[in-house]
Amino acid sequence: MTFFRNALKAQYQRTMSEAYAFARAAATAQSASNVLDCGSGAGAEFHATFGAVNTAPGFRYVGLEWNAAAAGAGASAGLDIRQSDLNKALPIPTESQDCVIAYSVVEHLLMPCAFLRECHRVLKPGGRLVVLTPNISTYFTALQVLLGRMPSSGPHPDSDLLLELEQPLKVTSLEREMGDLVSDRPMHRHLVVFSFRALNRFLQLCGFRVISAKGFGYYPLPIGLQPIFERIDPKHCHQMVVVCEKT
Repeated sequence: MTFFRNALKAQYQRTMSEAYAFARAAATAQSASNVLDCGSGAGAEFHATFGAVNTAPGFRYVGLEWNAAAAGAGASAGLDIRQSDLNKALPIPTESQDCVIAYSVVEHLLMPCAFLRECHRVLKPGGRLVVLTPNISTYFTALQVLLGRMPSSGPHPDSDLLLELEQPLKVTSLEREMGDLVSDRPMHRHLVVFSFRALNRFLQLCGFRVISAKGFGYYPLPIGLQPIFERIDPKHCHQMVVVCEKT
């Protein structure tokens, strides 16, 4: 069991590394003066994605982050990062952005389709949106359901603790150890996990033209075989990156 868990951990690390590398390359494939980073944290993607271009004349980066402490840390570092709820209208002028990135964020939103429509609103015509998010339609997820296990559509802090301690925690104990999971820690919940087909369809309904859609991570195949099956069957990979433009 330990070997299997370590193998899955290595597969997950490889999957996320490849997915983020592809997303970052797509976001910088064309010149962009105005970039909006949704779910920016303290600004890690400012350096990881745009580090090579952020000194270009006229380059402007804005980050939107739900967590006030992270937004404050980014602002203290000199970045334009604003505390904002991505379930609501984005505090960004219409048709003002050349590129919007949303890495590992839409699965945490109550209103992900409204968010995609807001991304369309703030982009200039021809502007680019890059979305990185998990894919619910995987064979690995189906296998877990058939085996009677909880598919991992996101962290399960209370059930993980139950398995670890083999006894249920009282709500008061959980709050004391982990804080208010409902409002303080949206990173602990995946609310809407799209399938590959559904995400592409919803993006088109929101007014985007899909340029590229690629899958990463074909569990539980060995790492050496995964790139082959990712190319053959991207619709059933663990993570997906969709690159699209506003029409």
